[in-house]
Amino acid sequence: MKAYQPTDLGRSIVRFFQEYLPTLRGMSQHTIRSYRDGMILFLRFAMVDCRRPIESLSIADITADRIGRFLAFLESERHNSITTRNSRLAGLHTFARFLIAENPEHMAALQQVLGMPFKRGARAAPIEYLETKEIEALLAGIDRKTPMGRRDYAMFSLMFNTGARVQEIVGLRVRDVRLEPPHQVRFVGKGNKVRLCPIWPRTAQLLKELIQNQHADGQDPADQHVFRNGRGAPMTRFGVRYLLQKHVAIGAEAAPTLAGKRIHPHSLRHTTAIHLLKAGVDFATISQWLGHASLNTTMRYARADIDLKRQALAQVFPETLAPPKGGAFVFRGEDITGWLRRL
Repeated sequence: MKAYQPTDLGRSIVRFFQEYLPTLRGMSQHTIRSYRDGMILFLRFAMVDCRRPIESLSIADITADRIGRFLAFLESERHNSITTRNSRLAGLHTFARFLIAENPEHMAALQQVLGMPFKRGARAAPIEYLETKEIEALLAGIDRKTPMGRRDYAMFSLMFNTGARVQEIVGLRVRDVRLEPPHQVRFVGKGNKVRLCPIWPRTAQLLKELIQNQHADGQDPADQHVFRNGRGAPMTRFGVRYLLQKHVAIGAEAAPTLAGKRIHPHSLRHTTAIHLLKAGVDFATISQWLGHASLNTTMRYARADIDLKRQALAQVFPETLAPPKGGAFVFRGEDITGWLRRL
């Protein structure tokens, strides 16, 4: 069997993910995983494009032309959105800057990579969220007679309660949960930002029962993950997505509208935001609650909910524009000119 020696690209990738991103740039695990997934996709594409195994690829193989073909492949073959395509390019831009600092002899080629523009025209997908009856149907469909069912019920209840990102949920440890009043959980979000979220007493009770029934497995109990799979390992975001789709399918029997929605773990975060907004919570508080970096991110929820739009419409000249009692308003002669003047 042929033994491969580490290439300049292989060594750089290791330093990029082990040292540069987490230590020098201080990027969150969420961003690092996203960059990792993009790097894997690119290496697999480059292997085919170069007709060489991944182990033989070098920094010289990272060219603007090849990355251009890779981005086209993402859209045409993998059917990725423009947003996803731009996200992959952002990761490669960051890697190219790192390579220039480490390997200045490749600067000319890598500067061409940095010059590759992001694609315009990305449109934000409609925000999918659950209405109250759909939330009730989803939770009611979980079989709480089994240990796994009780775990799922507690997990999705916490997600609805806090609007946490799925990565924050799977990373939650026992030490991050306060089960005594005031009940709260501690999340480490994007950019390693820490925030506290209040939880309902009922949610705290569900978490308490779940934690009490877990085995220590020789670890410090406070260091254990709250949500674990059947093998005792921490839940993954893919596992959460699978379970959500499973329970959505069951809940759709009681709430048929669920079947027509593309629900994923982030939809539960959207659901919390929309319902906080409907309850009259101000944008600044919602932004802090969800751990948004900017109020602009929070503001999009105001554009997403049709009920909020109806409420806003009802407050704008509701009496002036309403038809008179007894039938529809009909414009005649001078009536229309007078109406126009009053506008």
